Amino acid sequence: MITTKAFNSLHPAKKRNLLTLFGAGLLFWFSITSLLPVLPLYIQHVGGTKQEIGLVMGCFAIGLLCSRSLLGQTADRQGRRIVILIGTVVVGIAPLGYLLAKSIPELMFLRAFHGISIAAFTTGYSALVVDIAPAKQRGELIGYMSLAIPIGMAVGPALGGYTQEYFGYSTLFLISSLAGFIAWLCALQIQEKKIDIKSDRENEKSLPRRNFWELMINPALSTPAIILLMIGLLFGSLVTFLPLYIEESNVDFNAGLFYAFAACASFIARVFVGKASDRVGRGLFITGSLVFYSVSMILLALASTPFALTIAALLEGAGGGVFIPISIALISDRSYANERGKVYSICIGGFDLGVAVAGPIFGFLSSQLSYSVIFLLTGGLALLGLVIFLIKSNRSLSGSLQFAFGKGKDYYALSK
Repeated sequence: MITTKAFNSLHPAKKRNLLTLFGAGLLFWFSITSLLPVLPLYIQHVGGTKQEIGLVMGCFAIGLLCSRSLLGQTADRQGRRIVILIGTVVVGIAPLGYLLAKSIPELMFLRAFHGISIAAFTTGYSALVVDIAPAKQRGELIGYMSLAIPIGMAVGPALGGYTQEYFGYSTLFLISSLAGFIAWLCALQIQEKKIDIKSDRENEKSLPRRNFWELMINPALSTPAIILLMIGLLFGSLVTFLPLYIEESNVDFNAGLFYAFAACASFIARVFVGKASDRVGRGLFITGSLVFYSVSMILLALASTPFALTIAALLEGAGGGVFIPISIALISDRSYANERGKVYSICIGGFDLGVAVAGPIFGFLSSQLSYSVIFLLTGGLALLGLVIFLIKSNRSLSGSLQFAFGKGKDYYALSK
């Protein structure tokens, strides 16, 4: 899968670790995404109302938020491998809990526990990839390694939807759990100590040591964190209400197919944008991704045919396929090696917070507003994120505009 010049130029030990990590990532994301089109329906099956569905789904990100900071510090102090192992263990255990849960409070607890998996795995995964990647090829390798997400999403939701339809919830939860434990076995093979990351860590003692508060108020990081919050709200509403929206609209379209189409578009985008962002900068791609997100949500809100839903899925997938890896590359450019775990926990924590509050907020609004209006609102959030990026992505307004349209450099980027 990963056969680029940048990958082939790495030391064999690094290549083996990346391939093993990529395999773990595929299984991890398959386990997570196979449940996406099913869990809202399962909560409804257990007896949950629209508001309770939002609360349960939102608890996933509460687990993320409560654990992200600690796991980020653990990744910096004890290594990336340990938090990757934590993530894969949790993603294997949680689906088994859904088999036993028969009440809304139990599902809320399990969903929060399940959220720890992404907090751990994504922090360790991203930090380890950046540790390995040469600075001049950082965007390219992040882009290729992030392909595990769309590939997992291309298979997971579609298989999850059809497994539930033909074999029931129990079979699906068992398959999801099995994938998580196999990912854990892959993660055990990662040899972090053998990876040569001295280019960043030899002089780690001489690097500035910024605490969480200093990082949070730093505009270089707070701006992407705020935009990630906007997209987290969008994504949280999509994951929570898309299956219910499609079911209610009576359109002959499996929700799993929406995620599969989105994943295909995400895959194609990630193949090209990482390397291009190393060459022309991150700003233009983030701008474009926010436009894709906005248009996709507006189209989704107006969709009444399978074709319209397919186009909305492709645009949403392209937006995510560009936005997530390029945002990770951006915050990596703006942070030191000894603080990347904390930086990811703060910036990606913005995304987590958005996902956490999206379910309860939009679940409450769903009693007053239609799902279509909710998706229109999330499209507006993406537009708001775009405006923030256009005016606050760099040290001045003119610098921000130039950076956002690929005409200027990132003045917040630290020396490589």
